[in-house]
Amino acid sequence: MAADGSTTDGQREPGSGGRRGKSALFVIVCGWAGLLPHWLEPGVRLWPATGMALLLGGYSLYTVLLPALGRGRVGNADGSRPAAGQPAGAPASDPSPAADGPPGEAPLPAGVDVVVAARDEQAVIARLVERISVLRPTTGDLRLWVVDDGSADRTPEVLQELRARFPFLQVLRREADAGGGKSGALNTALPHLQARWMLVLDADADLQPDTLERLLPRAEACGWSAVQLRKAVANPLANWLTRAQAMEMALDAVIQEGRLKRGGVVELRGNGELLRRDALLAAGGFNEATVTDDLDLSFRLLLHGQPIGIVWDPPVREEAVLGLSALWRQRQRWAEGGLQRFFDYAPGLLSDRVNGRRKLDLLCFFLLQYAMPMVAMADLVGALLTLTAPTIWPLSFVAFGLSGCSILLGCRRSSEGPVFPRMGPGNLALGIVYLGHWFVVIPWTSLRMALFPKRLVWAKTPHLGEGECEDAAVEESAIA
Repeated sequence: MAADGSTTDGQREPGSGGRRGKSALFVIVCGWAGLLPHWLEPGVRLWPATGMALLLGGYSLYTVLLPALGRGRVGNADGSRPAAGQPAGAPASDPSPAADGPPGEAPLPAGVDVVVAARDEQAVIARLVERISVLRPTTGDLRLWVVDDGSADRTPEVLQELRARFPFLQVLRREADAGGGKSGALNTALPHLQARWMLVLDADADLQPDTLERLLPRAEACGWSAVQLRKAVANPLANWLTRAQAMEMALDAVIQEGRLKRGGVVELRGNGELLRRDALLAAGGFNEATVTDDLDLSFRLLLHGQPIGIVWDPPVREEAVLGLSALWRQRQRWAEGGLQRFFDYAPGLLSDRVNGRRKLDLLCFFLLQYAMPMVAMADLVGALLTLTAPTIWPLSFVAFGLSGCSILLGCRRSSEGPVFPRMGPGNLALGIVYLGHWFVVIPWTSLRMALFPKRLVWAKTPHLGEGECEDAAVEESAIA
């Protein structure tokens, strides 16, 4: 997708443009929703929040917690029940050949194209190439495409040295002012790819050697057009902040699995996303007018009828940010991209291109993820202005309670990859309190989007490499 919001075939996505007006409307509606209850009679002030708590809490319980609690029951990899005579855990249908393409088209070559957008990644890029070299695809060749996105450090020199050692490595170069951020870098690689599947990784990614031979047959068997690997923190013991992020990633995977099982919407997470190339091209490639290519692509695949799956194991490991300033920049970008996609694609999401179950799923999680923090901030302002008690607390209580349950379920679940933080009262309390940062990030980002013109800034998350992460982990492991 081009930077002006048009797709690669020249068609403009519905609802793009007018970001400030849509953001302002969102802020005004949420603001009044938080303020108005303070002027109601004392006996009915809690009714709106209590009603929303029952609706959203009930839906979250049905979608997230009940599937997680019932995970021990016999079922297929995609959450369906096995057919008669079919062993538990087997796919619901026979996997199609990996080289098969859509009906009426020539078969796509077997193998996998791994694509990495790299800018100033001298600390980790060599380690990534070595890790990719031990991956075992099911059939065909494995090719690694690294797009050097205008690096100003030694990344180009390191890649040139690696090319002599690893024939499967292909390097593409973009100028620093090429535009489009990570999406632009990924679009640069698209014309060069040939395989049916492409795996998008960040430069700090770490995969198990058998990831592809386990993942590709499952994706084919379940009929998915895209698959997200569970993201796991590679440095969970570095400090309290990385522990909290490890719990947050476990929570996110539990929620995503529940949404998939209940017929809801699964979202891509950027690192460790397996994409069927023909489905990606049909959806217009990567959107260069967004700061979150993964969230944007999730909605475009949804609107094009392309199903997305998620797998718990094997995971993809990545570094968590180590400081609050880096976390603040990262979460602002996530919040901005998350809101922007709802504003841009609202007409399509409300159309018959999305069924009723998924509309309900999107509505509930939009209210929980984006509207509730904004309403809570307005509620706090209303409480200060009127000298009355906050009114949103029933909904906040339910949201934090369900989040805590999801953290418990995720971190106590058996998993491959890095260990989760131990689920004692201290770590659980840390994980719940940590999630409160969204009640600051979402209102701040929403106000900024409403007041200021759109300015695309792809803030890079710094990757330190294994040595620095291990040193930090040793220093902080005593308090884990």
